[in-house]
Amino acid sequence: MENSNQIYNAYLDSSCVSIDSRSIKKGAIFFALRGPNFDGNQFANDALKKGAAYVVVDDPNCIEIKGNVFLVEDSLTALQNLALHHRKQLEIPIIGITGSNGKTTTKELIHEVLSQKFLVHSTHGNMNNHIGVPITILQISKNYEVAIIEMGANHLKEIEKLCSIACPNWGYVTNFGKAHLEGFGSEEGVISGKSELYEYLGKKNGKILVNRDDLIQVEKTRKYMRSLFGSKSDCDIIVDYFESKNGLSLGYKKHIFKSPIHGNYNLTNIAAAISFGILFEVDTYKIQKAISSYDSKNNRSEKIIIKKTPFILDAYNANPTSMGVALDSFCNKYSKHNLVILGDMLELGKQTFTEHENILNKCLKLGITKIFTIGSNFISTKVNNEKIEKFVNIEQFIDSFTKSKVHFESVLIKGSRSMKLEKLIPFFKSL
Repeated sequence: MENSNQIYNAYLDSSCVSIDSRSIKKGAIFFALRGPNFDGNQFANDALKKGAAYVVVDDPNCIEIKGNVFLVEDSLTALQNLALHHRKQLEIPIIGITGSNGKTTTKELIHEVLSQKFLVHSTHGNMNNHIGVPITILQISKNYEVAIIEMGANHLKEIEKLCSIACPNWGYVTNFGKAHLEGFGSEEGVISGKSELYEYLGKKNGKILVNRDDLIQVEKTRKYMRSLFGSKSDCDIIVDYFESKNGLSLGYKKHIFKSPIHGNYNLTNIAAAISFGILFEVDTYKIQKAISSYDSKNNRSEKIIIKKTPFILDAYNANPTSMGVALDSFCNKYSKHNLVILGDMLELGKQTFTEHENILNKCLKLGITKIFTIGSNFISTKVNNEKIEKFVNIEQFIDSFTKSKVHFESVLIKGSRSMKLEKLIPFFKSL
């Protein structure tokens, strides 16, 4: 690490790590990162004026190089190296989590469970990339007893890189699905990319939690140190799955764990959290308390009641796998006069047209009462039916829906983050 001792001492003396001069906190250490449309070096002086105690730059012409200004070859590499150096000072379990769907919900559930016994730090929001992971590591003070690091990727070797920074000694992959096909190239590419967590842990004699009901994951981890959870009798942690009108329930031995969150696709996410609680020897009754108190928010499988009508808002992300299970779960619970509003799925590459057509055909097969789509990908499909209406954007949908008289008793809103379908909630509240 360039200027390693000086930068680490500056980090220890700072109040926090920042990469955004607009929200700088007094006493922070500011890293001037570059991007396609910005150069953080241009804001180094501004960061100091706003209260930063130190800045790290990689352009000697942007600021006077003095005691609290560190010049490095590359600011991003310096940030990542600093995080790795700090990680090596932490003698705590770090759980790495990746997968195509459910990473954030699973991370939050595990945090809720382990916090019943330990002081736990976990990834904030979706800070799960090559910048967010090192920042998360640098937020872990020596008071913390466990950390949970979410790792996202849309290309091969990204999880490998994140593991080399976070150095997890535990790992869990939620699932392999049709996400980021444009970057990974295929479903096989997705499996290889996410399995980089397994390969890292295998080399480091780390421990892995595995969903026994996912046969691909079982095969991928057979040579590694692992604990299996699931409904099969050969599991280390045997769980039973239930779904009711009031939420989800799981059984373990003689204990029942009740969760208020929507969607039977969340059952394995809950089971993983319970399993980590058991493996980390959290009291069973405290695990029950944690599971029952957690409810999903932030546009992830969020249940909202508007004028006595249930709306399922799942607008944080979408890919063919998550879209499919969301539709199945919604129709299983709400089968009459149901309405779906689906936004485009992104980063599917050559599979874009096919996967959007597959989703529309699935909606028709499920017998959904009314199907609205928003976005150019759905518009380009050739699946047409009197139940389907396609719109370019949210504004066009709202204008049309306002004039219509559609009867509905339940609504699913699902789409990729950039579609911003959460904007529909205020609209429906205003009707």
